[in-house]
Amino acid sequence: MVYHSRIVDLKGVSKACGCPLLPLKNQTTNQTIGHGHAHTHAPRLSDQGEDIVDEAIKLFRANVFFKHFDLKTPADRILVYLTFYINVALKRLEGCRTLTEGTKAIKNLSLEDVYVPGEPAFPFSGIFPLPGSKKEAEVIRDYFKVVREETNKRLLNVAYRANGTPNKWWLAFSKRKFINSLIV
Repeated sequence: MVYHSRIVDLKGVSKACGCPLLPLKNQTTNQTIGHGHAHTHAPRLSDQGEDIVDEAIKLFRANVFFKHFDLKTPADRILVYLTFYINVALKRLEGCRTLTEGTKAIKNLSLEDVYVPGEPAFPFSGIFPLPGSKKEAEVIRDYFKVVREETNKRLLNVAYRANGTPNKWWLAFSKRKFINSLIV
């Protein structure tokens, strides 16, 4: 049985492409979602409690074994996206023997294009509804950028030990395919 997001209270949470723009704690940037088109900043959560990035990292090693993921809540869309992204990031960290090398690999990953529903390279078009407008597409793209950036930072903290050496109990999962998706 797949592990679903525990985030079910979505009152007051904006959405884009059927995906809630969930608040994050320790946000890396305080950029505006939608290149100034949306008036809200990337949602911020206090440092207390668990956000969707914490949840995705915590559930990753269990969820990566599943070939199917039935959505129970809108937050599950973000959980699926982040699980796949963590899988891609671990694949990039696979040959990195130090935290410095891993940080460089993750920075290079963060410079790559971020695809959104409706674009051919987006891996989960069947799970996310298409954007209703260019503005909505930019809002979800900007949210994905912010959530990926925060995931990168936190993933390095678990993929490498305090002394900068790889944590084999995490990097071993780079060989897994999440819901049979090929990672390039």
